[in-house]
Amino acid sequence: MIKLVGTGIWVCVVTLASVYFSVQLANKEPVIEKVPDFLGGLETVRGDIISVPILKDGGVEGYFLTRLAFTADPKFLNRLTIPASQLVTDALYTELVGSPDIDFGHLDQFDIPTFKENVKAALNARIGEEVFHDIIIEQIDFLSKADIRSNNQKGERSMKASQQRVGENGPQPTH
Repeated sequence: MIKLVGTGIWVCVVTLASVYFSVQLANKEPVIEKVPDFLGGLETVRGDIISVPILKDGGVEGYFLTRLAFTADPKFLNRLTIPASQLVTDALYTELVGSPDIDFGHLDQFDIPTFKENVKAALNARIGEEVFHDIIIEQIDFLSKADIRSNNQKGERSMKASQQRVGENGPQPTH
């Protein structure tokens, strides 16, 4: 009789243990690998050429000509009520016109990585979620008023050596 009770308890323990472990395995969260941003899942939107006037001492100092592209999550882009290109244009104007850190005498030392990060942070802060993952600069040039007048008088439409390329030397280290 004791053997029969012992066998019954053994069967119950084995059954309960097998049910417990099978439920634990069934409810285990699947491991999802994050796909890197540049390998898919993001949409790249190319912006228009934007001319941003730079104001100094009550007048126009020159113009930044920029063309940006940006990568963003397409599910968020479709939910935006304002077109993404208009948000980028607004962030560009805010960063270029409102930034006192831009030294027009030394635009070759313009800090492009910081500029891109500031534009991205401003866009994501305005939306309240991380929608924009990267800002890609296709073109960024500065034309002074003198360069524009000179080109108009000569009928030229291209950049010449005297015009400043923006950010070619990068930011200078501060001591």
